[in-house]
Formats: sequence, C-alpha cells, structure tokens
Amino acid sequence: MIGKIIKTMRREAGLTQEDLSKATFIGRSTLSDYEREKTDINFDNIEKIAKACNYEVLFANLSNKKRVLSSKNINREEI
Repeated sequence: MIGKIIKTMRREAGLTQEDLSKATFIGRSTLSDYEREKTDINFDNIEKIAKACNYEVLFANLSNKKRVLSSKNINREEI
C-alpha cells in the first residue's frame, strides 16, 4: 500500500523517479523498489519523500478526530 501512495504523491507532484531521487538523496532504484514494494521503507525516507512532494505526514487518532500528530509537531527528543 505504501508503494502506491509514494507513486501517487510523486506523480501528483510532477516528479520523475530521477527528480525525486535528486531531491531526497535516495537512489532511483531504491525509489523504484519502494513503489513496487520490493523493499521496506523506513519512516525517515517516507518523511523525505512526502516533503519533496509537498505532503505532510499526519497521524490521526481514530477515536478522537481532533487529535492529529504530524512530523512537524512532534518533538523527536521526547520519544
């Protein structure tokens, strides 16, 4: 599922895999593997890809619709 999301974000941003590779410093073949779900992806790379495609990573609490965490409002030092 994450591979389809990455591919959709990239295409909607008008980026080729090569463009996204240059913007994120992730190898083009690695991006291709992510999109085809041949390789597992870590959160840091998800965040880099989202940012390069002008997306933000959000986590919503399904039981409390008002509770949303994002990669921007989490203090990583507290984790």
